[in-house]
Amino acid sequence: MHRLLICSMLLLSTTGSFAQKDKSKRPSPPAATQCSFADGKKMTIDYSQPSMKGRKIYGGLVPFNTEWRTGANEATTFVTESDVTIGDTKVPHGSYTLYTLPAEAGWKLIISKKTGQWGIPYPGKEFDLARIDMRGSKTEGPVEKLLISLKPSNDSCNLSIDWEQTSAQVDIRESSAK
Repeated sequence: MHRLLICSMLLLSTTGSFAQKDKSKRPSPPAATQCSFADGKKMTIDYSQPSMKGRKIYGGLVPFNTEWRTGANEATTFVTESDVTIGDTKVPHGSYTLYTLPAEAGWKLIISKKTGQWGIPYPGKEFDLARIDMRGSKTEGPVEKLLISLKPSNDSCNLSIDWEQTSAQVDIRESSAK
C-alpha cells in the first residue's frame, strides 16, 4: 500500500510538471513576430506577453531609466538572418537578446550579445552590442497585453513595442539593401 501511494504521488507530480511545460498556459504566454526582406531573409522576435491587469506599467511596474527585460519569462530573443541597420547602428546577422531602457524623454533599444538567459537580471552593459534611440508616441487607446511587432515598410521593417498607452518604434533595414 505504501509503495502504491508513493507511485501515485510520483505520477501526479510528473503529470503536473508536464502541464507546466505548456508555455501557452502561462499568465504571460509566448508570442512571436517576424518580418522578411525582399531577398527572403527574415528577422524573428520571440517574447512573452504580460498583461496590464489594471496596473500602472511605465513609471510603475516598469521603472523609468532602468534596463527592462521587454517581456516576461525567458529573455526576449532577436534573430536576424542578414546584417541589418537598426536606426543608424549596424547589427551583424545572428542571435541576440532585446532589452529596452524606457524613459519619459525617450526610449533606447538595447541589443545584448548575451543569449540563452532568463529575462532578469539584465546581464550588464559589457554585453551590449548597441543602445539605439527609439521614437515614442501614444497609442490610440490602452494596450492590455504587451505587443511587439515587426511590420514591413517600403525596404525596411518597423519594430514597434506597444503596451499601456505607449508605443516605442525604430526602423530596421537590411544592411546590404541600397
